[in-house]
Amino acid sequence: MRKQILLLLFLLLFTTELTAQNQLPDLKIKTLNDKEVNIKKKTEKGTYLINFWATWCIPCINELELLSDVYDEWGDELNIKIIAVSIDDSRTLSKVAPLVNGKGWEFDILSDSNHDLKRALNISGIPYTIIVKNGKIRYKNTGYTPGYEDTIYQILKNIISDL
Repeated sequence: MRKQILLLLFLLLFTTELTAQNQLPDLKIKTLNDKEVNIKKKTEKGTYLINFWATWCIPCINELELLSDVYDEWGDELNIKIIAVSIDDSRTLSKVAPLVNGKGWEFDILSDSNHDLKRALNISGIPYTIIVKNGKIRYKNTGYTPGYEDTIYQILKNIISDL
């Protein structure tokens, strides 16, 4: 009987965790112009690739460079939007805008300098990628390796076609 109760509690906790993580939280984060954006409302319609990064993270910069290279092609073919969420804190936040401008990244850049969104999504490492379709989180990945773009492209195609 005790094992059954423990198993039931575990299943309830596990199911709650899965349910809680299938949508973005109703949180506001800022643009580089210091305007607030509700991330949940922003991603309610359409398909978004959201990438968490920081100026001090070399794999993050490499991944965003790659995403920048394919953004126009993927945007046209797959009708996706990319949002890069910087987790730079107050010590390095001033480096975000010059880096973004220097790289010429054309996707939306948001700032989670207080790490509210990062904590709400239980993100422990970066780069961290989430794909959201019509407000629902459909894919998560931590890390970056060269060649990853082929995998993420296939995942995006499958999510868009709901396979």
